[in-house]
Amino acid sequence: MTTATTPLTFDLGGDLTVHRLGYGAMQLPGPGVWGEPADRAAAVRVVQAAVEQGVDFIDTADSYGPLVSEQIIAEALHPYPEKLVIGTKAGLTRQGPGVWTPVGRPAYLKQQVELSLRHLKVDRIDLMQLHRIDSEVPLADQLGAFAELKAEGKVRHIGVSEVSVEELKAAREITEIVSVQNLYNLTNRQSQDVLDYATAEGIAFIPWFPIATGDLAKPDSPVAAVAKELGATPSQVALAWLLQKSPVILPIPGTKSVEHLTENLGAAQLTLSADDMAKLDALA
Repeated sequence: MTTATTPLTFDLGGDLTVHRLGYGAMQLPGPGVWGEPADRAAAVRVVQAAVEQGVDFIDTADSYGPLVSEQIIAEALHPYPEKLVIGTKAGLTRQGPGVWTPVGRPAYLKQQVELSLRHLKVDRIDLMQLHRIDSEVPLADQLGAFAELKAEGKVRHIGVSEVSVEELKAAREITEIVSVQNLYNLTNRQSQDVLDYATAEGIAFIPWFPIATGDLAKPDSPVAAVAKELGATPSQVALAWLLQKSPVILPIPGTKSVEHLTENLGAAQLTLSADDMAKLDALA
């Protein structure tokens, strides 16, 4: 497979053209995605560097901090570059570091969208994603809240996160869904059926935790072997594999470091051979 067959951009919702390697802002807050980062100025610099290096899709959530991630993005980039697309999420509440509780009541979701508009300093959110389905609230009520705000011009596109194929189909019956964000990477492919469905339907698939840091970075991993042959890093290989796996995949690697950011973005220049892809496919 060559770069010629791996498109470098994707039309999110059919009208927002973004480079397929974005930036995920979950790591900007403190430990456990809770509170302020140890070095806020450094967090601001990373976000600025992402855009300077060509990133035009940033993914965040109201619950990252909470609020901290959205506020850092606004501090770093507002007034925003014309082509920048920011996706955020609502539907998970926070009770402490590493604690996440779904709440999908329509009044709550609408309040959170209003707060995201304020914290991001925008009049309309490009991509509003339901962070988790709340099993205690009808899905139609949860997505209906976003659909109403879309009708009011406060939301441009709607996405969902951590859903099954059945849930994604059900969501599409309620309103137009342009993206799905599920856990997916070289070592975890439980969402393969969701990716296959999204690919067939032209829906953006945003894999969170795209690099599966840790296992892949080990010097003796099969990924490291492929990386060595290509003069690349394991992280770059993991991201290049995602980019070549499906044209609808929009990886959003996150980092607190400009150095790692630059390394991750280098994956867009990497081409994996059919043999490389087969070796990596065999890992799961």
